[in-house]
Amino acid sequence: MSARCIMVLGTTSGAGKSWLTTALCRHYARQGLKVAPFKAQNMSNNARVVASSNGQGEIGSAQYFQALAAKAEPEVRMNPLLLKPEADTHSQVVLMGQVSDELTAMPWRGRSLKVWPHIAAALDALRAENDVVVIEGAGSPAEINLSSSDIVNMRVAKHCNAACLLVTDIDRGGAFAHLYGTWALLPEDERALIKGFVLNKFRGDASLLVPAPQMLQELTGVPTVATLPMWWQHGLPEEDGVFDDRSISKGAVSLTVAVIAYPRISNLDEFQPLKNIPGLKLQWVRSPSELAGLKPTDWIILPGSKATSADLAWLRAQGLDAAVAQHAGQGGAVLGVCGGLQMLGEALIDPHGIDGNAPGLGLLPLVTVFEADKTVRHTQTRFASIPTSPAGVTEVPDDPATPWTSLAGVCVSGYEIHHGQTAQHPAMAAAGNVALEVLPGGLGWCNAQGNVLGLYLHGLLEDPAALKALFGVNSPTLDAVFDGLADYIGRHFTPGLLDSLGR
Repeated sequence: MSARCIMVLGTTSGAGKSWLTTALCRHYARQGLKVAPFKAQNMSNNARVVASSNGQGEIGSAQYFQALAAKAEPEVRMNPLLLKPEADTHSQVVLMGQVSDELTAMPWRGRSLKVWPHIAAALDALRAENDVVVIEGAGSPAEINLSSSDIVNMRVAKHCNAACLLVTDIDRGGAFAHLYGTWALLPEDERALIKGFVLNKFRGDASLLVPAPQMLQELTGVPTVATLPMWWQHGLPEEDGVFDDRSISKGAVSLTVAVIAYPRISNLDEFQPLKNIPGLKLQWVRSPSELAGLKPTDWIILPGSKATSADLAWLRAQGLDAAVAQHAGQGGAVLGVCGGLQMLGEALIDPHGIDGNAPGLGLLPLVTVFEADKTVRHTQTRFASIPTSPAGVTEVPDDPATPWTSLAGVCVSGYEIHHGQTAQHPAMAAAGNVALEVLPGGLGWCNAQGNVLGLYLHGLLEDPAALKALFGVNSPTLDAVFDGLADYIGRHFTPGLLDSLGR
């Protein structure tokens, strides 16, 4: 078996590569073909736990969802190199699912020589085992300052002779210049691999595009094979977890969920299902003023972080620590996930120089110690009982239960990615201030009032049982989302084009 390879390139980051790759994975899988996604290098703090030769490892969330769309088991060969930014000029390097301290310390350009053999071997193995491999590029293939050390765009395309689609975001303006400029900067042998241009996020009258697509084809020899209308609520988590007011569920707002958006926020894609809850408003928060209108029944979420101590310092600098504490003191719901859990405690202790020491927010009597080894695993567990009468809640006397009370006894599944290990603060526990362990093995803790909950478990808000317990509704399945994406491109691509690629 030698797979045909179809590659999605973009004129910029955010052009639409990830979702189009996902849609193509489901399109070909629905034809009964054996399909696998591939992205040589992803830079993202959104990661998932998947199978690897060492047991379990990490890949970018986009490739995880693409594998599910392809009806394939997600595994590390689908994203052999993952860069997880920890600062503006530094990233943790994950090779074949495992953190590599050697590569993390290595300069960017020198790294490519080391990693290319692993990337090529992973791609070749997937090609040997599948009918189709759908490949996602990164950024733009015309970043000529990086072409000599390229390991993710045209070097990959040439390695497997991929049929390439070049997608651009026409909503930003300048789409035809982006397409032509990208094509023009490529060497002639690389231009020959581009089989079609795709205009993404189009709003308006498509007839007004004439005669630009034809003129572009006369200049390049490449046809425009699809004009994709703007689609805000396709249901697929964005590559970087981004959402805005246009993606809020329609209807009257009965619950606001405010997510603190610190600089090194991670794993935002796990909140995507909340966008589909009727009456729920999901919003970013970067200042105390954005929390001022919250009711005690509303939620504040402290999500994961790739640099917990630094993000905690940022949170304090904005004055958000006091705003979160005030909401919790009024009996308001606060949820911390992974790094967010660590922030909720009394102290962060870093003996190995992994993340940094810091005082916590003091909302849970816990202490976190960062260990040298990272915990990476799938987890299935069950919630213990959670207190039902938060102290200090006078605004909602008819409903004393916290939102977390409904999780008692619910069996949930998710994943863990963390260096920190969290336990009761010894001195506080001795004084009688004890957090309630609501998930076994140090996975989840709650304060005595029941309104502040911290979890190491990512994916709670993707779990159908948890969503049902918390909101009484069923979120659309991912399978339905993937089918919707495949139907969408089927309607808007030139008929027969997708099936002819790579032949």
